[in-house]
Amino acid sequence: MPTSPPPTHPVPASLLRDAVSRLAPVLPLLQELGGRFADAGHDLALVGGPVRDAFLGRTSSDLDFTTDADPDAILGVIRGWADAHWEIGRAFGTIGLSKRGLLIEITTYRTDSYDRETRRPQVAFGTSLTEDLVRRDFTVNAMAIRLPSLEFVDEHDGLADLAAGRLRTPAAPEESFADDPLRMMRAARFASQLGFEVAPEVRAAMADRAGTLSMISAERVRDELTKLLLSPSPRAGLALLVDAGLAEIFLPELPALRLEIDEHHRHKDVYDHSLIVLEQAIALEGPRTVLGVGSTDAVEGPDLVLRLAALLHDIGKPATRRFEGGGGVSFHHHEVVGAKLTARRLKALRFDKETTRAVTRLVELHLRFHGYGSGEWTDSAVRRYVTDAGPLLARLHLLTRSDSTTRNARKAQRLSQTYDALEGRIARLLEQEELGKVRPELDGTEIGEALGVPPGRVVGEAYRYLLSVRLDEGLLGKDAARERLRWWWAERSAAASD
Repeated sequence: MPTSPPPTHPVPASLLRDAVSRLAPVLPLLQELGGRFADAGHDLALVGGPVRDAFLGRTSSDLDFTTDADPDAILGVIRGWADAHWEIGRAFGTIGLSKRGLLIEITTYRTDSYDRETRRPQVAFGTSLTEDLVRRDFTVNAMAIRLPSLEFVDEHDGLADLAAGRLRTPAAPEESFADDPLRMMRAARFASQLGFEVAPEVRAAMADRAGTLSMISAERVRDELTKLLLSPSPRAGLALLVDAGLAEIFLPELPALRLEIDEHHRHKDVYDHSLIVLEQAIALEGPRTVLGVGSTDAVEGPDLVLRLAALLHDIGKPATRRFEGGGGVSFHHHEVVGAKLTARRLKALRFDKETTRAVTRLVELHLRFHGYGSGEWTDSAVRRYVTDAGPLLARLHLLTRSDSTTRNARKAQRLSQTYDALEGRIARLLEQEELGKVRPELDGTEIGEALGVPPGRVVGEAYRYLLSVRLDEGLLGKDAARERLRWWWAERSAAASD
């Protein structure tokens, strides 16, 4: 595969060979499609992520192409050849299609820029591959392979940057980020996904232009944050967002965790603690066992709810910090404050209601285990722990375990063993009583019949009373439950008549 023009930094020949081997399964299709465009008098090149991934030894089922053909001409080439096609991105020069199970996007050369006040794209079609490549976000995404000739094009030393694990922009980073500020968040994502170092000039431009991220819609920011959090090791990217001042724009609660520490009031670095908790939660995703219990419900990774909860679980601490006598520090009720802050922030970022509710509930519950002591909870308290967590129980197990970042090995082992014991009790109670499906022993109809009342508010109150009895005392049997219900009704009626 020849290079044109050659990169200015030496590139290992093995990278080129590996890329060819990775593309081998789709090479016939690439050349077939390239031949169709060439026959129609047009250029075509594979570009961006698929080229980058080929050099990284990865395969992709999504293929991106760029061409000098306009959307009408693209349609003329692919009609009758594609298995299916769609025109959703036509206004931006993109035609999508599927072929032999592969998803393909073909986009006309672009030289578009953005109105730097409104962020609306000003689409303009280009005339050359060179124009198209310089407008891309990073050099490692600005490599291309011309088709059907398989000529490798690398005008911005992307392959050298790939080999060095370095993230740079084809144009000056200030210009690149001015065109699309979201690229600054993508830099953080690629730093985590690829394990790359961000070039100093790119870091400097991110810090200088951090405020412009406020021009980007909450939905686009949310999507980039989600991709970052779902990467194998998101810590590096999150740290970059905080250090560059970007997190201050869309997630100010995260940098706020960097509480100052003085010599008289020593406490954990809450920011660093939160990143460690996130890493530990990620490490616990997937199949797991608990000593003496066997297999437990797995949280299959990557799990966005668990990772958001791990990152945000302590965001209530800055607002609740109090300095105590003797140099101590307290954060009373920070889980309650943190839950409110979490709900507000995820709503502002346009996360869906289900995700927002789940993450908020985990933040609210993350301290509950610390009342367990060395096993003092009654079975009633264990039942309430299970029912309060509901379908989030498996995630709460992992979040609680991850929240231990003590460097005291003996203390860490004791906490782990205590939680093992709690999970063991939960497993045994679940097996005995199916706590995941716990209900009062009398349903609404039976309650109404026992009290002689119609469906309505009273039946609801009685239902909740019997549920609390069920949680506190376990199974009593229907007859005993009716007796307790009638006692409650008599007490309620007597109180109402006083």
